[in-house]
Amino acid sequence: MADASGDHVLGVDSGGSGLRIAVARAGDATARPLAVRTSREPVRTGPAGIDADHLLSQLLPLADELAEEVGARDFPAVCVGAAGMASMGDDLRARLPGALATAYGVRGLALAADAVTAYAGALGQRPGAVVAAGTGMIALGTDLTAEAGWRRADGWGHLLGDCGSGAWIGRAGLEAALRAYDGRLGGSAALLARAEAVFGPVAGLPGALYPRPDRPAVLASFAPEVGRCAAADDAVARGILGAAAGHLADAAAAVCPPGAGRAVACTGGLFGLGEPLLAPLRTALAERLPGAPLTPAAGTPLDGALALAAALAGDRLKLPADGKLLQITRPAPG
Repeated sequence: MADASGDHVLGVDSGGSGLRIAVARAGDATARPLAVRTSREPVRTGPAGIDADHLLSQLLPLADELAEEVGARDFPAVCVGAAGMASMGDDLRARLPGALATAYGVRGLALAADAVTAYAGALGQRPGAVVAAGTGMIALGTDLTAEAGWRRADGWGHLLGDCGSGAWIGRAGLEAALRAYDGRLGGSAALLARAEAVFGPVAGLPGALYPRPDRPAVLASFAPEVGRCAAADDAVARGILGAAAGHLADAAAAVCPPGAGRAVACTGGLFGLGEPLLAPLRTALAERLPGAPLTPAAGTPLDGALALAAALAGDRLKLPADGKLLQITRPAPG
């Protein structure tokens, strides 16, 4: 193949479902992925946080495959977006700049929280707010100024927050099922039927659920059942999704910058619940942020990682740097 040294950038998205890596042309303003590779093994965490050695053991072979496929000899810019980067990314921040500079001559490296790559994928480099929701939930906003930086709301996990998330909706749905089982007010016979169809007799739920290390994901797995019951006009299920929409809108309002030209986008698997959630969400956002239209997310967090890498390579990065959320380094090649 022809030598395309310096013509390509690499984007990485690391999360609970594994690692995804893509390559795009450095000069492509839209950073469309030319090729993608996936590892289904989530990157481990340890005493130092996210394990840099484990991430590199997956990233480097896949990046080598991508480089060979597109004829690239090196990557002038790379963006690694990772769940937990803000609070558990110290090992990545210490190890990745040198390792990637040595492997691929990287001259610009963006280490980003997954909420930042979700923002870049959804809105690009526009001022506004993004609500990223799946099992958990976090909202992030910026007016693009270094002085204001990033504004964050929630993302505190299923025990302390993540209000309106898949885990929150699933837990509320199971609570309503147990209320119906007990004969208490606020219960839903429809949700009780679905809970027993999915999990078996609900009297066994505490013993089956509480010891699980993946408890948030198990709770979130019931959110689609709440959505289906709401679509079938179950009043309790509709109330749960209405409350969830209010929480999501509250988070967006907390981080959305003032002024004209701002936008709000929602991204993540939770919004696959469709109109039973989206209809009350549009209403709640119109009440809390009347001047900020709900904008369809343009792309995924992996698209966002590629866009950030391309912007970094072309000296077009507008999103504010941050020591935890978006760290920019310019390592010297080894």
